[in-house]
This record gives sequence, structure tokens and C-alpha cells, in this order.
Amino acid sequence: MQTGTSHGGVVLPNGKIAEVKVDFDTLKNLSKAGQTKYGMGGAVQHGASTLPDEAFHKFPEINTIEIHLATNFQNKVLDSQLFPKDLYAKMVEWTKVNCASERKAKDTDEQFIYKARKRALGQFKKDIMSMPENIKTGIAAEIEKNFEFLFKQLNVNDTKDFVTGLIKPVPATIGLRHVQAHLDGEGDD
Repeated sequence: MQTGTSHGGVVLPNGKIAEVKVDFDTLKNLSKAGQTKYGMGGAVQHGASTLPDEAFHKFPEINTIEIHLATNFQNKVLDSQLFPKDLYAKMVEWTKVNCASERKAKDTDEQFIYKARKRALGQFKKDIMSMPENIKTGIAAEIEKNFEFLFKQLNVNDTKDFVTGLIKPVPATIGLRHVQAHLDGEGDD
């Protein structure tokens, strides 16, 4: 059932994201049905990354158990005033060349770039990870501020004791280099 959002948001011709209104009544009813009829935890809200800040406090009120926010954090990094303009320009050029088949006929440059720029993250991972420490630290501070806001709005701040009471750490059985090699497509399994 649709509650009014879409993954990545609705990109306007100028590259800005259209403001959407979530149908919280539908989401509440879905959560209630999932809980009472099927014994599930509640509804999941996809596409929440581009919602206005004033929407987030409502999710815990209606028992939404999961809110998808990956695009939010990607946008915070790429749109940060600290992100190197020359690196971003290279990423945009790469996107124009390598993601051209994803472009819809009616897309403006701004719409296309916004929707496709996430594809460049992997291609420029080394450049991003090699940014000066002060830039990475500054961007991380911006993201941390956003996390703090979201944690408070979603009513999950100050839950460390609750989480550690339920989740017990399990010793890792494989090394980090093996995991990274696997993620980079170089793993042997």
C-alpha cells in the first residue's frame, strides 16, 4: 500500500525534491493490522529520506518499526558544503557518461544527476576515502548531528542499555581484510 513517498523522493526539474505528505493514517492501520492479524512488529516506511523534518516524530506514535533513510545520508555527504567541488564535478561527469542509459527522455540534467549520482559513489570510493581528514571529520560531524536529530524524533535515543540487554556480541570468525575483499568482489567464496 502506498503512503505517499518514493525511494529517493520525487525530483523536480530544478533538481530540488518535491515536498510530500505521508498518509500516516494508512501507515498506522498497516502497523495495527500487521501486529494484531499477523503477529508482526508493524509497518516499514520506505522512501523516508526526503521527508520534511517535522514528519519524523510521528513514526513512533503510530508504531512504525523501520524507516529507510539511506538516501538521506548519501545526500548529506554529497551536498555538504565541505565535499570537494572538483571531486563532485568528476562524479557528475562520470555519471553523465556511464549512467546515460538510465536517463528518462523528460529528465532535466538536474533530475538525472540527482537520481544517478549514487552510482558514482563506488567508482570514486578511493577518492572519497582519501579526502583530507578535516573534510571527512567535518562531514561526519554534520551526519552525526542529523543522526542525533533523527534518533530523538524516532524515540530511539538513550537506548544503549535496552539494546545491550537484548543483543549479545558474537566474536568475529573472519578477518576484516577478508570481508573488504569480498565486498570489493575479490573474495574467493
